[in-house]
Amino acid sequence: MRRWLLMAVASVLWVLAACAPATAPAAPAAEGGGEAAAPAGEKVLRFGINAADLGSLDPHYASSTNDRTVVSMVFNGLIRYRPGEAPQLEPDLATAIPEPEIVDGKQVWTFTLRDDAMCQAGPQSEAYPLTADDVVYSLTKAADPDRSAFAGEYSGMAFEKIDDLTVKVTVDTPLSPNLFLPKFADYAGGFIVCSKAAEAMGDEAIKTHPVGTGPFVFESYTPQDRVRLVANEDYFRGRPKLDAVEVRYMPDISSRELGLRAGELDVISGLDEAQWIEATNGQDGLLVDVFGVGEVVTIHFNMTVPPLDNPDVRKAIAYALDRDEFLALYGPGVAANVYSPVPEMFMAGGLTQAEVEELGLDYSYDPEQAKQLLAGAGLAGGFDLTVVSSESGQYRKPYESMQAQLAEVGINLTVNIVDHATMHAQIREDVNPIVVYAAYRPNADAYLTRFYHSDSIVVTGAKPDTNFSHYDQIDDLIEQARAETDPAAQEDLWKQAQIKILEDMVSHTLMYQNQVYARREAVDYGHPLVAVLNLNPQITELTDIAQ
Repeated sequence: MRRWLLMAVASVLWVLAACAPATAPAAPAAEGGGEAAAPAGEKVLRFGINAADLGSLDPHYASSTNDRTVVSMVFNGLIRYRPGEAPQLEPDLATAIPEPEIVDGKQVWTFTLRDDAMCQAGPQSEAYPLTADDVVYSLTKAADPDRSAFAGEYSGMAFEKIDDLTVKVTVDTPLSPNLFLPKFADYAGGFIVCSKAAEAMGDEAIKTHPVGTGPFVFESYTPQDRVRLVANEDYFRGRPKLDAVEVRYMPDISSRELGLRAGELDVISGLDEAQWIEATNGQDGLLVDVFGVGEVVTIHFNMTVPPLDNPDVRKAIAYALDRDEFLALYGPGVAANVYSPVPEMFMAGGLTQAEVEELGLDYSYDPEQAKQLLAGAGLAGGFDLTVVSSESGQYRKPYESMQAQLAEVGINLTVNIVDHATMHAQIREDVNPIVVYAAYRPNADAYLTRFYHSDSIVVTGAKPDTNFSHYDQIDDLIEQARAETDPAAQEDLWKQAQIKILEDMVSHTLMYQNQVYARREAVDYGHPLVAVLNLNPQITELTDIAQ
């Protein structure tokens, strides 16, 4: 962890200069209307992100960074990752982090809610105090595979209202705090929605009109342009210092850079390349932040699609790929190699490079071995594959590097570029025989459950999630580890599961990538920027812009 933190926090060059912000226009509401100038002196943070549009602002479906950027400002969890300092936890909508107790053989966690959290007004509902009804409604929704992408996280749990400010969670199989608490934090299924607004609007409407308890309130959405949020005057931690935040969808890095230099944008998602970081840091009034958590980039093979149903073909692809070629796309300090599905440099349960090499499961670059395996599978002449990739460099660059490397062993990979939200939707519809996926998960169980448990198989799983490989051979190991309370024994089970994954070549893990964002010097996030689970520089009630 210390090594990771050192790599995640990049040095920045402070340059003394002033860059006067331009007045930001307010976006028109989705139902129409002309743009109006923002009131004089209004503090508007203009945030250019690398995406063509949003995917879903329903927090229980928001899986991409562009969606989580907005969702994290509108919603809270019962507990939260301390802003800028994940994975440290602290209370959020709950007054304290609870301790479990065993009742009738089952584990019980009791959350006491704070009494000053207000649900924001929705288009068909008034603002009102948050109660246990909202929490039970939200957790029940998060656990429903028909209403949530994260339902697999809540198997074997029951949610009960004790009184207006008390919620009981009963777990059939006891979980350690390290496994239980992240499920109820401000991430993925842990976000709490406001039941009255959700019921009045319906699940479909929430996708473009979120209603929560967070520091900012949804005001408008202009497709393929922006989402505008305004300060929540009733936020329980106090009114935000910013009057509004505009999240602007700008997939072209040149447009984002020009906007930042001209003072038309305040924060942008940057390029995860050492040269870009150095060049941007050298410009007056601009700063680059490089921070964690590092997203792990993994190649997942759909083992139901010929010829990928042959393990030798999957191993041939692994041998044909040079990890260092992928690493060279980013440069030192931005990325580093990873050798197992769970990244050992971030958490317990991963396999080190030495452990993997000792087992002969590192699949180091060996194109001749790749060709021999293909010939043995009757594919000496190669074969064709077609995939869709996001326009985001985080996905496009690995796919294009893979395309070039696989061509050397006769595999013709066609890469069709789509917008980021479309890629996420399509890979969950099982369109790709090979899926490149970049993700961080809070613990080994989350990695293994969401990517390798049969319940999580895309489309056909009991609780479809991100098991793109259709793998079903380690369910018992995952479940045994989840129920194990001895940390050493639990870690050993996680390692056994990953050894099986590597032996079967279910997926091939390449590297992790840190986050890269640039900002005007006038922007103060209001918290240290060490690690953010939602993969963006968190905008909170304390974020400010000097004027």
